[in-house]
Amino acid sequence: MSIYDDDVFRMACDQFQVIADYLSINKNDRERLMYPKRAIAVTLPVHMDDGSTRTFQGYRVQHHLTLGPTKGGTRFAPSLSMGETAALAMWMSWKCALSNLPYGGAKGGVTVDPAKLSRTELERVSRRYMQEMIPFVGPHTDIMGPDMGTNEQVMAWFMDTYSVHQGYSVSEIVTGKPVAIGGTEGRREATGRGVVYLVERAMNMLKMDPEKCTAIVQGFGNVGSVAALSLAYKSGVKVIGISDAHAAIYDPKGIDIQAAEQHVFKKGTLRAFAQDNHVDPKELLMMPCDILVPAAVDRVINGKNAGELKCRILAEAANGPTTPQADLILEKRWDEIFVIPDILCNAGGVIVSYFEWVQGLQSYLWTEMEVTDKLFRILEHSFAQVIKRAKAHKISHRTAAMAIGVERVLKAKKMRGLFP
Repeated sequence: MSIYDDDVFRMACDQFQVIADYLSINKNDRERLMYPKRAIAVTLPVHMDDGSTRTFQGYRVQHHLTLGPTKGGTRFAPSLSMGETAALAMWMSWKCALSNLPYGGAKGGVTVDPAKLSRTELERVSRRYMQEMIPFVGPHTDIMGPDMGTNEQVMAWFMDTYSVHQGYSVSEIVTGKPVAIGGTEGRREATGRGVVYLVERAMNMLKMDPEKCTAIVQGFGNVGSVAALSLAYKSGVKVIGISDAHAAIYDPKGIDIQAAEQHVFKKGTLRAFAQDNHVDPKELLMMPCDILVPAAVDRVINGKNAGELKCRILAEAANGPTTPQADLILEKRWDEIFVIPDILCNAGGVIVSYFEWVQGLQSYLWTEMEVTDKLFRILEHSFAQVIKRAKAHKISHRTAAMAIGVERVLKAKKMRGLFP
């Protein structure tokens, strides 16, 4: 595995091999499909507020460019590695292909804890990272977006750094930027809204009454908070559990999600919110509920706890929340747990990012209502395809979703051929 030697990348490769076996992909084609086209590691020396100079490690992985430019988020996290970045880029490839977007997958980021940086330090790290990436990215090569630890402001700094280098404004170099400088209405909420749209479709299929359902959302960041708010105030579901990196809260009577959101806005975490109802974060996933939404980090559902889940719908809002070992258990529980796999469930963000990219390239302008309507149309098409294939071939929803994505990339590579 060389530079990609990492548990998360091994997990992504294991998932791919399952699909490759199912599709009977020739062994000569497997490594070409699996390994990234390009991987970049950069060193980022940055002046800190105390006068010192610290050096950070930055990464960018472009999985394939067969269907168009690569697209993917930029993560600022203390544990980020090249292997994790490559795994996220691979998942993004299948996600884009499943939604029929003209992209390959990418991912990037910096090994840093953004919570320990001042605003000026965060800006310096962000601008230095983009400066180092300029030779490798572009509106027709690789388009960045936000991810864990980054936000609209970081995207604005990325855009400005790239634009200053080019000598003119290039809004389409990033997505997820502020609306005031070319961003798209509804982009920030897109992933969470997409999650809830698909949960509603699953509830409808299973003939579940939303007003009689309960939900637990693990992760209260951008995706998890929007999903929790939409479930509670749009769908009518009672949200009985939420968590972030600092606290997990469980209340069978229901949680005031708007109050939780306001608390996080003021305090930064859920640590001091509803302290009488705090529980062990690991136990939260196994509390009884109708809808479980892991919206935090990868590999939280594993071989040890998959058999203990007490939900009817598992909506994977995070990337890679379920390990291959857990998948084997969930496949045996197919009649108990309806899985909405990550490459379908959290595709809302990249779909609306595509709209933002097109808007920047062609100077289009869409309202939030138009953006949301287009988003739901694409998600509906993808959902229907996954369910149809799963039923016809008697396979899991994950296998069906990934097979559709991998097939599209494989077909495109074969049509283009291999350059001598």
